[in-house]
Amino acid sequence: MSISIDLNRLKFYIWVGVAYFLLWLIIDTANSSASFLPIFINSVWLAIYLTLLNFTFFEYVLPWLRKKRRYLLVTIILSIVTVWMLLMFCTVGLFAWRGIGLLLRLYTALQSFSSMEKGMTYFAPHGIFSVFFFGLVRHAYNYSKLKQASQQLLIEKQQAELNYLKSQTNPHFLFNTLNNIYSLARDKSDLAPESILRLSKLLRFMLYETSGDYIAIEQELRIINDYIALEKLRYDESLRINYNYDVEDMKQAVPPLILVPLVENAFKHGVSETRGMPFVDIHLSVKQRQLSFIVKNSTEATTAENGIKENIGLSNLRRQLELQYKEYHLSVKHQDSMFIATLNINLGSHV
Repeated sequence: MSISIDLNRLKFYIWVGVAYFLLWLIIDTANSSASFLPIFINSVWLAIYLTLLNFTFFEYVLPWLRKKRRYLLVTIILSIVTVWMLLMFCTVGLFAWRGIGLLLRLYTALQSFSSMEKGMTYFAPHGIFSVFFFGLVRHAYNYSKLKQASQQLLIEKQQAELNYLKSQTNPHFLFNTLNNIYSLARDKSDLAPESILRLSKLLRFMLYETSGDYIAIEQELRIINDYIALEKLRYDESLRINYNYDVEDMKQAVPPLILVPLVENAFKHGVSETRGMPFVDIHLSVKQRQLSFIVKNSTEATTAENGIKENIGLSNLRRQLELQYKEYHLSVKHQDSMFIATLNINLGSHV
């Protein structure tokens, strides 16, 4: 049976071994009157053994011991044997490794022992402490890697959800626009060709400008303006539209189509259902990275019992904001025969 070695894990144990070597070097230097060089070489020699011992134990022996077996008694016996063998390697093995170093003249005998038992007793704390040291560092490292993997998985999941929401928003937006053109074509309106031309501009924007995470706010304003112009083709002079903005930096980044759903909602679920004098008031303000977007539109009066039922556009917008910004507020309300949507975003709080 071949045993594969994970080089990344081996590098990790080497670095832990270096840390353990430095720690023990400080302890030995403080407790010994010998010169620094032999203490340094001795510590390196012992650190090599303990690094290999702990690497083998934690990466191969322990996973093998954790394997599920048919009988619990077998696992208990194997555990006892493994602990006993680990103690032997931490005492007898470490003392024997010292002896090999002496034979190879790589280790300097700074202490003399009258018996093998006394030598093993001297080195036992060294070996046993290394198991706890490597084990704690390994546990912290594995926990950190697991936490990073969980965070990465969460980020990927949220990105997938955000992409899905965007994929829903774009067709939803285009279907509504096509419905507008269909109405003009059905009425054989002379404005149908112009509406198709404007739709082509919207499609071009969808295909080439919205694939990234952010666009300049001037592009978002341009698409809103094109959408309003397309909507105006459906209505006569009775429709009043007030569209203004106060933006200190047109190059500030915002997610593509983050403002459009509120404008679209004003026309589709407000103006189109108004029997009286329809209107849409749109105001955007961006100052010191604080975005304020207010859309007011005419609507039929509703009772308090009916409440406000959000459509797919508003629901998707709310979720997109949740995924992309830490500080935002989106509110919608009816006030007499007027629907008001207010969006506030701290553009500096993007995730």
